[in-house]
Formats: sequence, structure tokens, C-alpha cells
Amino acid sequence: MKFVDEYRDGDLARALADELHSVTTRPWTLMEVCGGQTHAIVKFGLDQMLPEGVELIHGPGCPVCVTPLEMIDRALAIAARPEVIFCSFGDMLRVPGSDGDLLQVKSRGGDVRIVYSPLDAVRLARENPDREVVFFGVGFETTAPATALAVEQAARLGVKNFSLLVSHVLVPPAIEAILTGEHNRVQGFLAAGHVCTVMGYEEYPPLCEKYRVPIVVTGFEPLDILQGVLMAVKQLEEGRHEVENQYARVVRREGTVPAREAIARVFRVIPRKWRGIGEIPASGLGLAEEFADHDAGRKFGVDDRVVDEPAECRSGEVLQGLLRPYDCPAFGTKCTPEHPLGATMVSSEGACAAYYRYRSSDLR
Repeated sequence: MKFVDEYRDGDLARALADELHSVTTRPWTLMEVCGGQTHAIVKFGLDQMLPEGVELIHGPGCPVCVTPLEMIDRALAIAARPEVIFCSFGDMLRVPGSDGDLLQVKSRGGDVRIVYSPLDAVRLARENPDREVVFFGVGFETTAPATALAVEQAARLGVKNFSLLVSHVLVPPAIEAILTGEHNRVQGFLAAGHVCTVMGYEEYPPLCEKYRVPIVVTGFEPLDILQGVLMAVKQLEEGRHEVENQYARVVRREGTVPAREAIARVFRVIPRKWRGIGEIPASGLGLAEEFADHDAGRKFGVDDRVVDEPAECRSGEVLQGLLRPYDCPAFGTKCTPEHPLGATMVSSEGACAAYYRYRSSDLR
């Protein structure tokens, strides 16, 4: 298929790998900050094409995976209410909370629906004025503009029965949290191309300068990732620490300005807890006070619900790049896609799910 196959060309991939081998003189550790990139790396065996000593470790690149347990529990509590139509993207329905998941709430009679846009939830609210319609707003900066537009539309149309359970998170503070971690080994980053498509990469140069690490904005196809690794390794070999844009066919330095403006109108930056990691300052989005009437956490009184993460699930270490999925004792035994302990096994972008799907036969 044109525009896909051209970024999966085997000869070009081998040429990039050969160049990597020729420029690498010492070990380097890089982290990709996108679950889609993680799946491509594992699926296509890109990590197995790298020079010995060049290591790719998987970061907190899956927004479903980093949604904290207590936020899932808040969603379950709201979704179980008889007056609520609870709307979500499909990737959240099987993420385990303390007592089941959204699909189980649905099986017990809860009105849980998959939507393909937050605006679908606004439409449902207008069509069902006697019900409370809640949309579960999860994701990085990539999905936040659509959520913002839905809130603005509901406010403009006077749709009082639409509200939002917000769990949007921001990538640059997570990168800084990794770099300041006690056990950090990361020397360079492959930044998530879809996030930068929205937000640009103006926030990254200060991080490069402060922590002396290269950050390469990278796409999602095999050639994108190999080229991103090559660009990062070249910087490290040359002693540079800059932002480079491998994904120039999509990403601009300033990002998509109307999308950024929509986020700024509707949301404010707040601290946010990340599943398995803990609270990261200024790493989340919450509704601005102007839109407080559309805040489901306030409306249903669930904001004070706090839950400890289960010790048996070590997804927090996976999300920080401290543990490979197959090094977790529960991987493939107590934790499988059918019976997951954590979101990293059930999410379509989770690292544990990637290793189970593409590498589990190699690990037996």
C-alpha cells in the first residue's frame, strides 16, 4: 500500500541499520515515548537490528496504561449509576480497576457505550435529556483538542447533562520525571510524533539543554524509527544534545496552532498521578473553572477516591523502562490479555501486550 510500504522497505531498513553499525562506537540507551512505536519495534524486530550495546527501552508511551487505578475506579463508580450513559473509546473498556472493568459494569446492566469521538457523546446528551452522559477523556495531548471542542460545543448549546471525566496527561513533564529518576539510564529520547503534531516541539529544547540529552521527534513506521535511532546515536557520538525532527513530513516546530489554542481555552495544567509512577507536577490537564459544570468528577463526587496500586502488577517499572515485560514474574502466567493485572497487558499500545503478542513464543 502506497505511503505505508515505502516506510517498510526492507532494503532501506538494512541500509539504515548498516549505517547505525558504522557510526556506533560505544553503548547507548534510548527510550521511545510512544506505545505505537513500542509495538512497531517489537513487531518488526527493530531492536534486533541495532548494534550490540545500543538499547531501546520502553517508556510511559501509552496513555491508557498510565491512567491511574483510582481514575478507573472513578469511571466504574460513575458508569454503574442508573441515570448515566457512560461513553469511552474502546481501548478503556477492559482496563482493570479494583473491582472489574467497564465491560463488566456493562454486563451488570450499566449503560456503557463505545464512541469514536467526544462529539458523539455530546450528541447522545442532546438526544437523551433525561440522562447524564459522561465521556471518559483519556489520552496525551493528541486527543485533548477533540475533547476540548466537545466541552465547548456542550457549553455553547447549553447541554447541561454532558460532563467529562478528565484523565489527559502531558508528555514533556513525564520525560523530565524519567530524567530525574533515581535509577535513570536514558541518554536520549525518541519523542512521540503524534503528540508533536499537535503541540510542536518548542518545549523540548530546554530539556535537551538542562539534561544534555538529544530528543528526536520520530514517526511510527520501521524506517521512521530506525532513522530516529540513527539521528539520536549520531548526536550522542558527536557530543550534541539537540531537538531534531525526523517526522518532518507531519510535524512542525509550532505544532497545530488551532488545536493548541483549543486546549488552552478549555483546560488548565494540573498535577496528575500516573499509574505505577505516582504524581508528576504539571503533567495533566483539568477543566478550567469556566467549564466546571461539565466536570464529572465534581458532579458525581468521585474526585476524592484514592486507591493504592496492586503490588503484584509491576507495570510502573515497565512504564519507567526499569523492567522488561518478560522479567515480571506474572507475565504470561497470572497476567495475560484475557486476565490482565494491569493496563500494559490489555492496552493495544501497552508494552506487555506487545511482548505477549509478538515475542511470547520466543520466551517459552
